[in-house]
Amino acid sequence: MATNAVDETEATEATTDEKAVDTTKSDEVTRTEVPAEAAGTKEEGASGVGQGAAAVVSAALGVVSLTGSWIGTVAAARQNLVGQLETAQNAGVAKQIQAVYGDAWQATALWGGLFAVTALIAGVCVLARPAFGTPGRIQAPWIKSVAWAGVALGVIGLFLAVLKYTGILLGLPSAG
Repeated sequence: MATNAVDETEATEATTDEKAVDTTKSDEVTRTEVPAEAAGTKEEGASGVGQGAAAVVSAALGVVSLTGSWIGTVAAARQNLVGQLETAQNAGVAKQIQAVYGDAWQATALWGGLFAVTALIAGVCVLARPAFGTPGRIQAPWIKSVAWAGVALGVIGLFLAVLKYTGILLGLPSAG
């Protein structure tokens, strides 16, 4: 009996040691997998937020290029004042119109065009970002939609700015 008791005790200790070893091995695997998954999730969330913010900024800049901005208004007012100061009283009517109103109109168009180009660049960067990121990572559909809206508004704003600057759209009246 004493021999059986010793054999049973050794068998129980061996089984307990094996379970402890197995538990340790599974804990090691779990410890190495969890940080890798957590790091991927944090990285994906952070890049999605940045892309979403850039897409919204692109759309907002596109709207500003169409509606006008405070900077464009100030630049136009300044150009108007410069035109009034530099134009001689005895200058022709066409020259006065161009100096006072035409240059201010072109300054407004220039600033609208700059906002449109910035909207285009931001939107294209957001749309092109997945090509340079981690393979297999999918960009959220709303980010693509907002970025495409920013690109479209930027194209329209740039087109209108060029038309305004060249005088094709709402050109100055002739003085003749």
